[in-house]
Amino acid sequence: MSPRGLASHSRRREASRFILGDFDVTEAAGAPPAHSGGVATVGCPGDRRPAEPPGRGRVRSKARLCQSRRGDATAGDGAGLWRRGLASRLRLPPRRRNPVTAERPPVPAHGVSFGEALRVWARVALLSFGGPAGQIAVMHRILVDEKRWIGERRFLHALNFCMLLPGPEAQQLATYLGWLMHRTAGGLAAGLLFILPGAVSILALSGLYVLYGDLPVVEALFFGLKAAVLVVVVQALIRLGGRTLRTGLARALAAAAFLAIYAFSAPFPLIVLAAALTGLLAARLDPGVGGSAHGAEASDAERVPGEGAPDHARPRLGWALRISAVLLVLWLAPVLALGLGLGWDHVFTQIAVFFSKLAVVTFGGAYAVLAYVAQAAVETHGWLSPGEMIDGLGLAETTPGPLIMVTQFVGFLAAFRGETGLPPLLAGVIGAALTTWVTFTPCFLWIFLGAPYVEALRRVRALSAALSAVSAAVVGVILNLALWFGARVLFSDVGTFAIGPLSLDAPRLASLQPVSLVLVAASGLAAWRLRLGVLPLIGGAAAAGTLAHLAGLA
Repeated sequence: MSPRGLASHSRRREASRFILGDFDVTEAAGAPPAHSGGVATVGCPGDRRPAEPPGRGRVRSKARLCQSRRGDATAGDGAGLWRRGLASRLRLPPRRRNPVTAERPPVPAHGVSFGEALRVWARVALLSFGGPAGQIAVMHRILVDEKRWIGERRFLHALNFCMLLPGPEAQQLATYLGWLMHRTAGGLAAGLLFILPGAVSILALSGLYVLYGDLPVVEALFFGLKAAVLVVVVQALIRLGGRTLRTGLARALAAAAFLAIYAFSAPFPLIVLAAALTGLLAARLDPGVGGSAHGAEASDAERVPGEGAPDHARPRLGWALRISAVLLVLWLAPVLALGLGLGWDHVFTQIAVFFSKLAVVTFGGAYAVLAYVAQAAVETHGWLSPGEMIDGLGLAETTPGPLIMVTQFVGFLAAFRGETGLPPLLAGVIGAALTTWVTFTPCFLWIFLGAPYVEALRRVRALSAALSAVSAAVVGVILNLALWFGARVLFSDVGTFAIGPLSLDAPRLASLQPVSLVLVAASGLAAWRLRLGVLPLIGGAAAAGTLAHLAGLA
C-alpha cells in the first residue's frame, strides 16, 4: 500500500473508531498500533479460549470480539464495522443492560445498602429494652462500635439535638440516623421499626391488664414490678448524669432545674428555654464551652458518612415546606376530624388533643414526658390512678421500644373507661392507636424539618453549648421523676405540703411499706453489684413481690 493509501486507511479507521466508540485496549496499554501489522485482540470474560495470536487483519476491540465469539449476529464483525462508518452505527442495536446490575437497587455512596440498614434497625428495635438510657447505649454499641457507620462526635451531636426536641429522644435519634444514612425512607424505616415491637406488646398487655388486673396474682406481680421500675429510673438518672454533668455549670443547671420543677412546679418548656439561653451565654463568654475533642473529629472522618454532610442533608426551603405540609396534615387532620365529628368533649377528642399537646410541649426525652403525663393524666383528667401509672411504666420497661409507649397504655385506659358507645375493648384499641399516632407523627416532623439545619450547624460551638445545657437541665427533671415515683412506691399515703409558691410531696412516714423498701433495696443491689440487665431485674422483682404478696407480707 502506498504512503498516501496507508494514511487514508489510518484516518478512515480512526474516524470509524471515534464514531462507534470502539477502543483498542492493546494500544492503550502501549502495544504497537494496529496498522504496524499486529491485531489487537484479547481474551473474553468467561471464555476459556486464549486471546487470538497476532496476524493479518484489522483492529478488533475486546467488546466487539467477544460479541462475535458469542454468536451475536447483530454485532457484526469488527473488521467490517469501520468500513461501514456512520451508516452502520445508525443500524446498531441498543446497548443491552446488564441483567445483574439492572435488578439491584442503587447503593448509596457510603456503601451501606438500604436492606442491610433495615436489618440493623430491626435488631436495634428488638434489643431496645430498659428506657432511653439503655436504648441509646444499644444504638451506640451497634452503629458506632460494631458497624462503624456513625462517628462519636456526630452521634453525640444528634443525641443532644434530640434531647432538645419534644418527645422520646431514643426514637428520634434512630429516625435522625436512619435519615442521615438513607434519606426520608431510611428515617421512616428506622423510626417506625423502633416503635412497632413496643406498640404491639403494650397493646396486648393493656388488654390483659384491664381484663385480669384485679386478680390477686396480677396485683402481686405488679407489687414487685414497681420496685424494679424505681431502680431502673434511678439507674438512668445516674448514667445520664455521669455522661452530662462533667462541668460546674452543668451541675448547677441540673440543680436549678430540679428545684424549679420539684419545689415550684415550673413549666418544663420554660426550664428548657432558660437552660438553652444559659448555654448560649456561657459559650459567648467562654469560647471553650461547647467544643469537642480532636479524637472525636478523627473518628467521624473514618466513619460513614464522614465529617461532611451528605447532599440530602443540606437545608432546602422547598423540601422543608413540602415535608412540613405532608406531616402536619397527617398529624392534625384526625384531631380536627374527631373534634368536628364527635365534639371537643368526647374522650377520643380529649385523647387526641392532650397527646398532640404533649408532643409539642414536653421537651427533654421520655423521662421528662412521663413527669408531665403522670401529673396531667392522673391529677387533671383522672384517667388512671398513680398506681396504675406506675404499672404502665413497668409494662413499658418490660417491652422493647421507647419508654414513652406508656402513653399508649394511658390512652387505652382512658378510652376503655370513657363513654364512647363502643365495646370497651374496641374503644381501648382505638384510643391506644390514636395516642400512638398523635404522639409519634410529630417526631418525624421535628427530625425531617430540623435535622438538615442541625447538620449544617454541627460545628457551631454556641449550638453545641446550648444543647449540652439542655441535657444538663434534663437530669434535674429526671431526678424529680425518680422522687415522684419513689414516694408512691415506698409509701401508701402521699400528700402535698404547700406554702405560697412552694409545693412539695409529703408522704406520711407511718404509711411506709417495709416490704417495698426491701424489694427496692434488693433490686438496687442486684442492679449495681450483680449487674443484672433490665429484664432479669424486673422479672426477679416481680417474682419476689408475688411470693411476698401470696405469703401475706404485703
